[in-house]
Amino acid sequence: MNEEAQHEDEGAEAPDLGVPDAAKTALAPGDLSREAAILETVLFLETEPLDIAALSRASGLGKDVVERALDLLRDELSGQAHGLEPVQVGGGWTLAPKKELWASLRERYGRKNEQKLSKAALETLSIIAYSQPITRAEIEAIRGVSADNMMRLLMDRELVQEVGKKDAPGKPIQYGTTREFLKFFRLSSIAELPRLDDVERERFALEEGEE
Repeated sequence: MNEEAQHEDEGAEAPDLGVPDAAKTALAPGDLSREAAILETVLFLETEPLDIAALSRASGLGKDVVERALDLLRDELSGQAHGLEPVQVGGGWTLAPKKELWASLRERYGRKNEQKLSKAALETLSIIAYSQPITRAEIEAIRGVSADNMMRLLMDRELVQEVGKKDAPGKPIQYGTTREFLKFFRLSSIAELPRLDDVERERFALEEGEE
């Protein structure tokens, strides 16, 4: 090869090996604005919360890049000019309206599964949330009335599910809340439930003791 041809080869562009653009950006040091934009798009398009591993697969970014870009995205969307924010729900991340805005918009834009629940349904749901795993008989002992209709409603809306069987005669089914429940109330985990006041705790204890 002559000297002129060698210089031409050295100046030629490297061939495109088919590496996804998102993966290429993950290799680039410095600013993570593009990676944050990719995550924002993924979170917008997905209908279910995604954990870091799932976000990595969907975006083509490394897990460490996803974590750093997610922090950047949260900072960028924290300004008053933005109405959405990344929130953690049941171990995964999703893009959701900010709480202070959603409070006034939920009734109009809430999904079918997020329609207002009746007082009886909310009472039944709160008993399950705070006492899970719990059997239907235990729910009825606390409420003092049949739970059949409310249980059907809550299960139809995927707020409650069967989580096992109690180690007791007859092996009654136990119920607990779902990931949809966490999304409904914008909780990361059950640990974020508001604490019961003394009256509520006493009521639950008295009713359970009478079963």
